[in-house]
Amino acid sequence: MPEKIYNTLFICTGNSARSILAEGLLNGLAQGRFRAYSAGSHPKGEVHPLALDTLERLKMPSTGYRSKSWDEYARPDAPEFDFIFTVCDSAAGEICPVWPGRPMSANWGVPDPAAVEGGEDEKAKAFHDTAIILKRRIELFLSLPMERRNMLSLQTLQSQLHDIGRA
Repeated sequence: MPEKIYNTLFICTGNSARSILAEGLLNGLAQGRFRAYSAGSHPKGEVHPLALDTLERLKMPSTGYRSKSWDEYARPDAPEFDFIFTVCDSAAGEICPVWPGRPMSANWGVPDPAAVEGGEDEKAKAFHDTAIILKRRIELFLSLPMERRNMLSLQTLQSQLHDIGRA
């Protein structure tokens, strides 16, 4: 029997930087065990070029992204998610759509690198720093024993997901 592929959605307000970084990082690091998606509550309509540059520098998938509404994933034909993470504190406080299935969720809020002012070096550093924080959280997430998910209490797993967001 093939191993289960876990669907994961990363949410941010604009879906142009942090959620795109998280989507690319999980898809790049998960070795096919997870399928990551991203969306925004109020999408900007375009992906920030520094998000794509950062993914490319980290040797992660850097093409095929688009800024889209979370409404796209609340439709009946949308993938059913196992996990949903907010990567900005603004989206964490919003009323989310009702997601099909029973996804586990946590807030992994990180500062918005697109909000950094200054020269290109400062902006690139902000994107890199954000990506490194998300990469570490995703690595911790990937280290959880998903194959024993049914044996772990849901409360324990939920607690671990929240703890990763505070790491």
